[in-house]
Amino acid sequence: MQKKLIKVNPSDNVAVALVNLAAGDIIHFEGENITITADVKMKHKIALKDLNTGDRIIMYGVLVGKASAKIEKGGLLSTLNVKHESDKVTGKTETIGWDIPNIDKWKDRTFNGYHREDGQVGTENVWLFFPLVFCENRNIEILKDIFEKELMKPKENDYQLLLRSLVSSENGSTEAAGKSAEADLFSNIDVKFITHQGGCGGIRQDSHSLAKLLAGYVNNPNVAGATVLSLGCQNLQIQIFKDALHEINPTSTKPVLIYDQQQIGTIEAMLSSVVKDTFEAIKEANKIERTPAPLSKLTIGLECGGSDGFSGISANPTLGVTSDLLTALGATTILSEFPELCGVEQELVNRCVEDEAGVRFLELMKWYEKTVVDAGSGFDMNPSPGNIKDGLITDAMKSAGAAKKGGTSPIVGVSDYGEYISKPGLNLLCTPGNDVECTTAMVGSGANMVLFTTGLGTPTGNPIAPVVKVSSNSELARKMSDIIDIDTGGIITGEKTIDEMADEMLEFIINVASGEIKTKAAILNQNDFIPWKRGVSL
Repeated sequence: MQKKLIKVNPSDNVAVALVNLAAGDIIHFEGENITITADVKMKHKIALKDLNTGDRIIMYGVLVGKASAKIEKGGLLSTLNVKHESDKVTGKTETIGWDIPNIDKWKDRTFNGYHREDGQVGTENVWLFFPLVFCENRNIEILKDIFEKELMKPKENDYQLLLRSLVSSENGSTEAAGKSAEADLFSNIDVKFITHQGGCGGIRQDSHSLAKLLAGYVNNPNVAGATVLSLGCQNLQIQIFKDALHEINPTSTKPVLIYDQQQIGTIEAMLSSVVKDTFEAIKEANKIERTPAPLSKLTIGLECGGSDGFSGISANPTLGVTSDLLTALGATTILSEFPELCGVEQELVNRCVEDEAGVRFLELMKWYEKTVVDAGSGFDMNPSPGNIKDGLITDAMKSAGAAKKGGTSPIVGVSDYGEYISKPGLNLLCTPGNDVECTTAMVGSGANMVLFTTGLGTPTGNPIAPVVKVSSNSELARKMSDIIDIDTGGIITGEKTIDEMADEMLEFIINVASGEIKTKAAILNQNDFIPWKRGVSL
């Protein structure tokens, strides 16, 4: 029989409804009867004791809000009676130990990846096209049309076939609308294209930030080489990009073809050179084949988007256990979304191996929060309408569940946006909570795969790194089966444990990293890329 309530931490004074509850229901929970005082939808929270105005609300063992009105035992927590509140943190108070998980079944496992000269290993082999400035977006789109049609031979999608059949019917044609059977010209390489709205017009810091991000994409192990277009007069000068790439990897030998339109002249002259040069470079990159690599060569971004009231008790903890297994194996994992770490700073600071990392984390958090306040908002505005509707009513409550993606392992480093991560273990990376901006940033910092949890559903993907979608509940996995790769809803129903789901997830990761499974985001050709614009436009 499925449980009706769950308390995440022994010190919590609220519980999560696992099923819909009706006013008047009597629930036997932890040795006592609790009378539900109002209708409660699954995923929402009830008080386990009477709470008076100003009382602290504890969930996941941390402060997630304060009562703004009296809440009776068994009463529903909502935005009408709870306000955001989190504990203030000034520094490290203790060092938290770590129970290293048993990795005997995984320590000899490998994945088949693309080995690079600098020792990194890719889960994909991509030739990447991108502009240094938005003025070159159109030329990137022209190249996309050329290379995808001639090299990758894309199959016609079902919508094209449907329209063709309708047109044929109108014309009285009996022509069959079958799918193209042409095979890819190159089997070991993919071509991907990035466009953006940056590179000029903003403050100089934005261009330098974008240069670091794009350099990170070139240095990412999933990229075999890149074709870069420049107009010539923009803020993000070619030399700034080259300097950013050299800073990340001074000895890189990865081919990067750069074209300056104002130096070359006509668009025809530039694109002709691009096509000829890039074709030869892609032929060389196609010679690289997958070979075995240890799991320590994985760098996994940990992301959540469209979260619900179950995310913090099913999908996110599953990622946490998976992250712990990977870091114990010598791999690298990345926890980001700094607005969604508000309220759990103390635990994260205490988990930092080096005191300097904890200090930097708090400095970045304070800087970020100040910029948000200066803009007339605050971290308390982070939960979206969808989050609130599904039970995440304060930022601290959302954050406490989101942080579960990072497991319990020590934090080995803290990086700012655009910095490339190379230290094995769990790393913190300063990014927004925005799904695409965060995913974009983690891949730019070296992630060769992203694990993305969702309770409401989101189709986010990435141009160069596989994005594995993990649902917090089985209803979502059934309803949006075209975007979900892994369903952790069995944890909610009691059919599976978090450890069992983590084992399944790690097996799935190995298959994706080896090219044996294609993610749903990749099948949908979901190639999202949005840089974080930290400054203002001029």
